[in-house]
Amino acid sequence: MRKEEILVEGIFSGNERGFGFVEDIFIPLPYTNGALNGDTVAVKILSEQNGNRKREGKIIKIVKRETETVVGLFKLNKNFGFVIPDERKLGSDIFIPKTAFKGAKDNQKVVVKITKYPEKDRNAEGKVIEILGNVDEAGVDMLSLIREYELPYDFPKDVLHQIEDIKTTIDVDDIVNRVDLRDKEIFTIDGADAKDLDDAISVEKNEEGNYILNVHIADVSHYVKEGSNLDKEAYLRGTSIYMLDRVIPMLPQKLSNGICSLNQGEDRFTLAITAEIDKNGNIISNDIYKGVIRVTRRMTYDAVYQILQGNKEVIKEYKNYVSHFKLMEELANILKSKRDKEGQLNLDIPESKIILDKNGKAIDVKKYEITFANGIIEQFMLTANEVVAERFFWLTAPFVYRIHEVPDKEKVEELNKVLDSIGYQVKGIKEEIRPKSFAEILEKSKGTKEDVIVSTLLLRTLKLAKYSNENKGHFGLASKYYCHFTSPIRRYPDLFIHRVISKYIKSQYNVDEKTIEKYKNISAECAEQSSNRERLAKEVEREADDIKKAEYMETKIGEIYEGVISSVTGFGVFVKLENTVEGLIKFDDLGDDFYIYSEEHKYLIGERTKEIFKIGDPIKIEVISASKTMRTVDFRRLNED
Repeated sequence: MRKEEILVEGIFSGNERGFGFVEDIFIPLPYTNGALNGDTVAVKILSEQNGNRKREGKIIKIVKRETETVVGLFKLNKNFGFVIPDERKLGSDIFIPKTAFKGAKDNQKVVVKITKYPEKDRNAEGKVIEILGNVDEAGVDMLSLIREYELPYDFPKDVLHQIEDIKTTIDVDDIVNRVDLRDKEIFTIDGADAKDLDDAISVEKNEEGNYILNVHIADVSHYVKEGSNLDKEAYLRGTSIYMLDRVIPMLPQKLSNGICSLNQGEDRFTLAITAEIDKNGNIISNDIYKGVIRVTRRMTYDAVYQILQGNKEVIKEYKNYVSHFKLMEELANILKSKRDKEGQLNLDIPESKIILDKNGKAIDVKKYEITFANGIIEQFMLTANEVVAERFFWLTAPFVYRIHEVPDKEKVEELNKVLDSIGYQVKGIKEEIRPKSFAEILEKSKGTKEDVIVSTLLLRTLKLAKYSNENKGHFGLASKYYCHFTSPIRRYPDLFIHRVISKYIKSQYNVDEKTIEKYKNISAECAEQSSNRERLAKEVEREADDIKKAEYMETKIGEIYEGVISSVTGFGVFVKLENTVEGLIKFDDLGDDFYIYSEEHKYLIGERTKEIFKIGDPIKIEVISASKTMRTVDFRRLNED
């Protein structure tokens, strides 16, 4: 068979400028043949890879269309309309005949059903099936995202009907065979606005001087029965999605904020771990059991942080419990120190805190301040997850692990080329890539002007963490055994694990082969579904942030900021500001020169001035445009005078 006759089938990944890729095959605009982003296509190879030049191909057949409906901005023309899709990767606007407006007006967000797919020189054609509201109307931006990603917003009637029978208090008859800890002082520590409280903790010291860590997790599996309509809906959703001013929960509010939430002063069923830990952070012994608790106090991260900082006023308010938080701090520091020695990656990538007004409009964007109070919970949850994962690994039980595989050697070599330009290098990659090699770079860059950039570069090099029914370890945590056990209200893998653990506890760890085989089959499907839903949730949450950041920056046109170059491309440089907003400087706005992009070194160099722009460089910019509709922010470079 001749080279030009080679056919490849795959998913078309489109670009807003019209071209796209199928796997690593470049598809130029004239050869896309009307394919839309996400379509399954057949590609004819036109040329093989040659040096830095990728394989090139031509789409000869659309095997399966992925997109049936599109969300976008309706624009009215004299005799027709067109919709600019929110998903710019679709590559073209959608023509709307006058008879298909359904009353849509200029600048309204709409949902369109595609009636004719694009062909050669003709755009796709569609009809308006839903009007979401004016582009600037409160809440329309988030509603558009919900429709764009076809998220399950409202719960089906059969699910709501089923939860009517669930009691709002625990059934005392179900306390049998549970460890009763309602007389113990137990605490939740969460953000001030949290409503679904999955976890509660307590720490004590025994006579040998070892720490006794208790992590109590809401026993959601007690209420969400396997195979029920409620369970099927939770499986379908996979995870809760947090969209700034709203949450699309995995479970209905009656459970997530009610009987499953570990609310202060209310009796709640739990699945818990107790771990005895020595002064070096080693786990001496552990136990997993069903419990019933009554949370003593609901604490916020800020309140605990203020106590640990010695704020007299806050200490006075919580004087009866201060010793608990001091002991928690002590143990958390020990656990963190041990993890750091083992090579856990402490990526310094600040999260965004986006402030909205009462109408949902972005009025401020800043870094989300994380304190060691957050770190206490993080360390204790990591410990609980590891204890559970290791126990059930050695039991060879059907399970869902949280895995993070070793990064590809080629990607680490590419990373080193970029790091070299800012004075860093990941060592020892010729033998075996270890978390410690990455951790050393992070430690070296800590506190420098490049710390966030180095963390970002390393993150881009790492593989995505995901769920698997096979244990493959967690590279980022430098952990051999890891799972997600601590958030069953908002993550389905945790709920699945709780169900498995409950089977083992009930049978006193003597589960029959039929049950094991059943759950092994389910675990693989659960891992794949949960990974897919998690990826989608993260994409939606990122898009929501981008919309609101752009909305905020629309009010900052003409303002000047200091930033750092976060990425260099063949069409410009991306700059990240102190407030976490990222924007693009196109070549025309970079300076009076012609810029050449070095693929090998990942920097730009001016042809005349020889000026170099590379990742990590500080830069002063002016905001020249922003669009919440396009989810973009554009900057202009200002010369230093």
